[in-house]
Parts: sequence; C-alpha cells; structure tokens
Amino acid sequence: MAAGAPRIFVSHLQGVAVFDPAGDQVGRVRDLVVMLRVGQRPPRLLGLVVELATRRRIFLPMTRVTAIQSGQIITTGVLNVRRFEQRPTERLVFGELLDRRVTLTETGEDVTVLDLSVHQLPARREWEIDRVFVRKGRKGSAFRRAKGEALTVEWTAVTGFSLEEQGQGAENLLATFEQLRPADLANVLHHLSSKRRAEVAAALDDERLADVLEELPEDDQIEILGKLKEERAADVLEAMDPDDAADLLGELPTDEQERLLSLMQPSDAADMRRLMSYEDRTAGGLMTTEPIVLRPDATVADALARVRNADLSPALAAQVYVCRPPDETPTGKYLGTVHFQRLLREPPPSLVSSILDSDLQPLDPEAELPAVAGFFATYDMVAAPVVDEAGALLGAVTVDDVLDHMLPEDWRETEFHLDEEVATDGS
Repeated sequence: MAAGAPRIFVSHLQGVAVFDPAGDQVGRVRDLVVMLRVGQRPPRLLGLVVELATRRRIFLPMTRVTAIQSGQIITTGVLNVRRFEQRPTERLVFGELLDRRVTLTETGEDVTVLDLSVHQLPARREWEIDRVFVRKGRKGSAFRRAKGEALTVEWTAVTGFSLEEQGQGAENLLATFEQLRPADLANVLHHLSSKRRAEVAAALDDERLADVLEELPEDDQIEILGKLKEERAADVLEAMDPDDAADLLGELPTDEQERLLSLMQPSDAADMRRLMSYEDRTAGGLMTTEPIVLRPDATVADALARVRNADLSPALAAQVYVCRPPDETPTGKYLGTVHFQRLLREPPPSLVSSILDSDLQPLDPEAELPAVAGFFATYDMVAAPVVDEAGALLGAVTVDDVLDHMLPEDWRETEFHLDEEVATDGS
C-alpha cells in the first residue's frame, strides 16, 4: 500500500490470500504481529503470520509486503518457511488484542476492542496501528454483535495496551531504546552485562538486530550470535549487509560457518562464500554484493525509482551500475556507472546507457586497502564498482566500509558519544 493510502481495518485481513509476484498463492493471513511500546505510542506492525498450504505458520515481515489490495496481499516472493515463533516483545493482534477490555482515557469507561486499523507511515516502509474500534457496554466478541454504542477512537484515546513503565525487564529496556540509531543502540548494548545484552538481542526483530550487530565490536558480535538459536542466527546474518555478514562468519570456526551457511537461503549463502574467498582488507573483501544494477535499456525513471529505496544506505544510493544481463552479481559485462546527480539532470525517459561514466576504471577485487582508500580520495567517491578480469561486476565498495577498516580496531568503543544518558543497569 503506498504512503498516504487509506487505513485498513485488521478484521478485513483475516484469511486474506497471500500471493508471490507471479500471481501464485503462497498462503493465507492468520494473524498480525505488532510490537507494543512504552506509554501511548502506537504499536509498530512488524509483519503477518501466514499459513502455508502445508498448514505450517510462518512470519512474513512487512518489509516483504509490496501491496495490500482488495482481498489479496502481494509479497516480494522471498519467504522464510521456518515455523513462526512469537518473541517476548511481540503481540498477536487477533490472538491477544481484539476482544480485549481497555479504558477510554477521557471518560474512564471500560470498552471492548472490536477492531484495529493499520496504516503505512508517509515516506517510510513502516506500518503502525493508529485507531481502535470499540464498543461500550458489556463485553462482546470482536466478530459478533454486542449491545452498546460503537465508536472509533485514536490509539492514544485508550489505555490498557501499552507496556508498563516499570518491571518489564528486556521488554521495557527495548522500548526505551527504540528511537536510538543502530550505532547508538550498539554502544548501549556494548556496555550492558552479558546477560542483559543477550536478553535485549533476543527481543529485537531480525532486521533491527542485524543493523545493530553491524555496529558492534567483533567480540560482541560473536557473543550475541553464539547465544541465538542457529536458525535465527542464520536469519539475522541474511538480514545483515553481505560484507558485514561475511566478516562475522569469517571469525567463526569452520564447522559453525558451514552449519549457518547451510541454514541460509542458497543465494545468500553463495554471496557469503564468494565474499569470504577474498582477503579481508581487499576490495573483494570490503565490497557488498547488492549494489543497484540496471540493464542498458533501463530509463532514468527506472534508476531513480531504485535509488528511492529506503533500505539503501546513502552511499549505495549515490550511483547505479549498468551491466549486460544477468543483472545480479556477478553480472554480465560491466558498462559503466551513472551518478545520482546526473540522474537528476536528465529527462526521465532517457536511457541510462546514454549517460554512462565509463572513463573511471573500476576496482580490481584483489586491490588492497591502501589502494582502495587512495582511489576514493583521488576521485571524491562514496562508492566504487568492483569488476573481475572477465569484466563482470562483482559488487561495490562504499566509503563507510573503507573507513571501518582504516580506523583503530577499538574505535567503536572509544568514539561513541550519546547526547543523553540512558539507564542500562541490569545483571
């Protein structure tokens, strides 16, 4: 559903069919998973519980939902078929929130929750619950008639849902840290006790934990990953940037590497193995395998649509790489780069192949860190293509990865500064 689209009441999603991009049905929605937050802040919608044809229930993150249309949900087609397991900070909408007794803040009346509405936040891929459909009077099922006046109110107009301010252990701690940037949350985790660090890591969703792991010192990464179930550890590695995940895998014993790789999606595991084949401080070891790749017949409009992806880092969104098919790394022949600023100056129907910067030589995967850093400094680049002897694009190195490897090993521990103090006691 695009930003600004109408809100959707969750009762309309129960049992709705879920399809892949080719139009094949993969399952049906059985519940919605939300994360409650401290105070009156609306809950964030994390994803859907989808029942497959095999009757197995899996978790579908909202980041993999591309459209919610009349009577159907369209996904990216990428599904993790491991059985859904609810985490401590998660709540099931149908199972735990509907038919619940809550209190109207203004009048103090107890009411029954019949339905909830969700909407997508403007210019973001996040979803949240914004309104509550309640009925006054005696308690009645969310899906049958009950006596009393029914009305729709804002989430903030009722109490009885949110996490309590005290005594929630990792849940409360996590809710307190929710607004921190990944690097700042990583700093907080680093200074927690090992026990509390494991509790908070277990409560984070895969994408958030992946972002935080990328910002932690190596020892903390290994400790946290080692305390996760292997299936979840594989999921978190898949959610990390490929180069960071490969670096972390490379620090593990060989048998543990192989177990985790065997649990990952084959394409992700192949990327990991390819990255791990290069020396750590070379262009091949530094690169990500997921730059923006376009074919020569793509238009400027196509390129700008890809650059707008909110999940991309600013460095990866700074340019697109034009290659002949296949257009997943390693690609067909690399033709050149188009920088974001050039895309803004060209008419949307123009072909990217007509505005290539093909003069700048790409990086060799065996180029060592000093040469890579010199390349960035000389040409004022924030990202650069890595191309093999056959002319195929292997990936892209971004300036943040170059800096990460040039700074002292303990820079994450000595250079973090938070604007506010956050209470982190816990044993």
